[in-house]
Amino acid sequence: MPGYRALLRTPEFTPLFLGSAAQTAAQTVGGLALGTLVFRATGSPLLSAVSMFGPSLAQVLGATFLLSGADRLPPRTTLAAIALTFAAGTAVQALPGLPVGAVLAVVLTLGLVASLGGGVRWGLLNEILAKEGYLTGRSLFNMMGGLMQITGFATGGALLTALSPQTCLLLAAALYLTAALVLRLGLTARPPRATGRTSPSATWRTNALLWSSRPRRLTYLGLWLPNGMVVGCESLYVSYAPHAAGTLFACAAFGMFAGDVTIGRLLPAALRARLATPLLLLLATPYLVFCAHPSLPVAAACATVASVGFGASLVQQEQLMALTPGELAGHALGLHSAGMLTLQGVSAALAGAVAQLTSPAAAMTAMAAGSVCATLALVTAARRSPVRPAPEPAPEHSPS
Repeated sequence: MPGYRALLRTPEFTPLFLGSAAQTAAQTVGGLALGTLVFRATGSPLLSAVSMFGPSLAQVLGATFLLSGADRLPPRTTLAAIALTFAAGTAVQALPGLPVGAVLAVVLTLGLVASLGGGVRWGLLNEILAKEGYLTGRSLFNMMGGLMQITGFATGGALLTALSPQTCLLLAAALYLTAALVLRLGLTARPPRATGRTSPSATWRTNALLWSSRPRRLTYLGLWLPNGMVVGCESLYVSYAPHAAGTLFACAAFGMFAGDVTIGRLLPAALRARLATPLLLLLATPYLVFCAHPSLPVAAACATVASVGFGASLVQQEQLMALTPGELAGHALGLHSAGMLTLQGVSAALAGAVAQLTSPAAAMTAMAAGSVCATLALVTAARRSPVRPAPEPAPEHSPS
């Protein structure tokens, strides 16, 4: 398995890495600013959660109609165009006096555009790196995501004490524009990995093929359900601690970073493969403490420890790639990303609705309990379905 330094010397890896870092920083600063803006305007935990995680709700539409583009569109142009679209959309959200309904409409539109991003990005990463380098590369991306979230949420929280949410949104738009330039100038023009044009029918056919294997289905559900419900807990940080949400987000990001370093680099493969279930349980159980309405230091500690469990996704993605034909890697990873983000958005909306009726602490406890139950149910189902690489060929790519 190659080291991190070797990855950074790989052609095209560094611009893809830096462009993604700028996008993650923009997402954290912009998301915190938008959630704060909506909560200040409405006092609603539901609308605040949806404003931060609403783009994820639109991922299901992208996974249904657009995902075939993950392997059929030129990656450099697609990634740069997505970043530019987010720059424009975030700038629109900063317009003074924009109604909350219009803000949420922009949020959902951006989520639909973003539905292609995961498949294109991770498919390109899988293409840039040798097969044995994908896990290390994805680990480094996850570590970067954790560091950018720590920095972004901490910086965003500090900026919101001195600047308006609209100004912070404009800063996020500038970061998206920077990402677009890095991707456009740093990547080379690669052809699409598959022939034919993007179409709903092509997306449906490949989704059906990927979903037809029971081990793959269980792997997808394990990537989506426990993770999504815990993000529902995170979506309530703003309403749980309105003046310290940045601290909670930064602590959660630090825990995710620690988990990715440990799983991606420090543990041998044989041990790593056995840790998916313990990590998924770790991801949820600390949030059960929120039933006691913990103080900020205790809440921050719970968020940090829980987020170590996000390292489970590295193990699960490695398993997914072992179950998937190589020519469908982009689509398969895009389906993982779109499904995960969709469940995160649904969970954020559900958690916000429960918090609206009860309290943020009660809703966080309920979502954590649901995550634990989902993990245990999937473990039980997996025992009846041993994981073996799927030998089926990819479907023929028609020009339609």
